[in-house]
Amino acid sequence: MKNLISIIIPYFKKKEFFKETIESVKNQSYKNFEIILIYDDIDKTDLKFVKHTLKKIKYKKIIINKNNLGAGISRNLGIKKSKGKFIAFLDADDVWYKNKIKKQINFMRKKKVHFSFSNYSIINKNNKIIKIIKAPKQIKFIDLLFACDIGLSSVILESNLLKNRKFSGLKTKEDYLLWLSLAKDGIKMMSINETLVSWRKTDNSLSTSVIQKLSDAFTIYNKYLKFNFVKSILHVFALSLNFLNKRYL
Repeated sequence: MKNLISIIIPYFKKKEFFKETIESVKNQSYKNFEIILIYDDIDKTDLKFVKHTLKKIKYKKIIINKNNLGAGISRNLGIKKSKGKFIAFLDADDVWYKNKIKKQINFMRKKKVHFSFSNYSIINKNNKIIKIIKAPKQIKFIDLLFACDIGLSSVILESNLLKNRKFSGLKTKEDYLLWLSLAKDGIKMMSINETLVSWRKTDNSLSTSVIQKLSDAFTIYNKYLKFNFVKSILHVFALSLNFLNKRYL
């Protein structure tokens, strides 16, 4: 199908919010999409619920992992099974605004870019908006080295960008490493200046684990970017300051 959007959703113990996430997809004004759900939990208790929630989605695939592989590796499996010209990422507890896909696709056509993202709101478990995160107009590799201002669930990119690239197996920041790889190769990454996504902040989320985030950030700089120990520590410090400024100040 022309201009099909493949929506990649890893699922791991998100039952409380999953229906709302899927409703936000079903309510999209842009209807040419498929959902690829990767069930990444060795506990299959939620599987029946997940299948029922996706029942009325016309085009879908459900991939069931035998073991817990993590969000990054699960997304890779979803991407491999996707058929869309475009890939969109959505975490199983985040929420899209109604015109999210339509506005971004139109923006990408107009600007002739292959990677887009947007502003997003941070919400709590009760859907209360905590803060609005405004995305920079354009991000380059040098910018990403010091701050990750790309919300995963706001990203839409052309699928051909991922033919030779994958998410890493890091527990957190696996998306950050992929964005760095794309930016380093000169891919133009632009944002639409609208809030199109709500990112849900939960107390038990891996992405809120400070120690894990610091450890994974150091691994990115030291192992993947080949920075020496001191340079890696300095970049972790800068990244952390920018994160605190963005989320809390």
